[in-house]
Amino acid sequence: MIEADEIIMTTQTHINLSTSEFINLALARKEGVLAANQALTVTTGPRTGRSPKDRFIVKDSVTEHTVDWNTINQAISPEKFSALWQLASDYLKTKECSFVSYLKVGAEEKFSLTVKVKTELAWHGLFTRILFIRPEKPITTDQPDQWTLLCVPGFKTDPARDGVNSDAAVILNFTDRRILICGTYYAGEMKKAMFSVLNFILPQYEILPMHCAANVGKDGKTALFFGLSGTGKTTLSADPERYLIGDDEHGWSNEGVFNFEGGCYAKCIDLSQEREPVIWDAIRYGSVMENVVLDPETQEPRYSDVSLTQNTRAAYPREFIPLRVEANKAGQPHAVLFLTCDLYGVLPPVARLTKEQAAYYFLSGYTALVGSTEVGQGAGIKQTFSTCFGAPFFPRAASEYANLLMKRLENWDAQVYLVNTGWTGGAHGQGGHRFSIPTTRAIVSAIVNGDLRHAHYETIPGFNLAVPKKIEGIDSKILNPRQAWPTVQAYDECARILIEKFTDNFKKFAVSNAIRDAGPNLE
Repeated sequence: MIEADEIIMTTQTHINLSTSEFINLALARKEGVLAANQALTVTTGPRTGRSPKDRFIVKDSVTEHTVDWNTINQAISPEKFSALWQLASDYLKTKECSFVSYLKVGAEEKFSLTVKVKTELAWHGLFTRILFIRPEKPITTDQPDQWTLLCVPGFKTDPARDGVNSDAAVILNFTDRRILICGTYYAGEMKKAMFSVLNFILPQYEILPMHCAANVGKDGKTALFFGLSGTGKTTLSADPERYLIGDDEHGWSNEGVFNFEGGCYAKCIDLSQEREPVIWDAIRYGSVMENVVLDPETQEPRYSDVSLTQNTRAAYPREFIPLRVEANKAGQPHAVLFLTCDLYGVLPPVARLTKEQAAYYFLSGYTALVGSTEVGQGAGIKQTFSTCFGAPFFPRAASEYANLLMKRLENWDAQVYLVNTGWTGGAHGQGGHRFSIPTTRAIVSAIVNGDLRHAHYETIPGFNLAVPKKIEGIDSKILNPRQAWPTVQAYDECARILIEKFTDNFKKFAVSNAIRDAGPNLE
């Protein structure tokens, strides 16, 4: 048996490595290879997405009455966490080396957190250097109130011993400010763990944490893009005509919008230079591709190859986006977009929402799970309701986030729109087709440019949504989905099914009659 002192002596800790140092070590350790575009390319084994059934929160005096305990926010005892943390730490000490980086999350200095990231793998260290915020002045020692994230994918948990569900676990400890990730190589767990931390902390300061992208026009007006993975947040916010803030995680305070991150994490499935030039050009040396299949001869990425997973990913720093907001934050939003991928093909490509409707659709979080973002999801897509457009990441009760959204909409002149990036003319697999990216981009352009604030609208029965009668450059027939279907009767029947699903899902929320009545109904 190896003595503890001997273990420490044989482990080399690399602190605050540069991008090139991380890449060189990852290559030397055979953790990945360079693709033809020079991105470090890695695979994550059987876990190619998040493992929601393996995510836990330590239940103690801080969280007992503040966390919304459910199948997503699963409880684990402080004792189990401490024991598992020690086992994982001892495991890392047996390795030849480890990697430590001192980083930040939150671009608003008053609310940013210092994070000490300790990883078993060099490419995991590089991933957090890309996705988190690098401090202006390097931090080399532990800080007061810092968080510590320990990621040891090679260490497998034992359900019988550790009180978890499988050989992997993601555990958040809000009292000790620690995060433990073990048994999974999927790097997205690290990013989403810190997102969950901010989602717990920020509401105490009247800040709305959001699963959304954000960008700014040349006129200085900010737009937010809410949505689950695969619905278009990263693609639509990476607009060659607008300045990017971030593609996934933001806070909305009385001062404006600020990014939680320093990089982007884009899905790569069917990525093309023609349709998504900004993302295409950002994937180069200094970025990481996860589970992207490479041509064995040329090493060119095969973005259409889903043999490993549909959830292929690329992480790249914000600096690789030519048009970006240098401050990583901006003023109050002018437009808020709820991106929904409707498999039933009955929602319009765009609808203007009242404040009450905004609260209803925010709580509903209706969309589709596109690709296998989560382990066990399987291939293909399916309809889902994900509260606040990100249920897996919000520890508190949904009403807290919805109330903060209502406050922001009441205090600032932001117009909310529901944007369907899914199907029209029929349901998925039943004669419908998905809206093209150029069509959705034209609609988004009309929103962020302010054109739809002054458009003429009509109301769709059942959903009671206000849809514009005309948008420049868009075939007016697709704006009202009832007209886009072969028959009105076929549309109404499919709409009835979706309305019933909305109604059933919303029964779990305790809200005002005004918000409940703002949803779709069959009367």
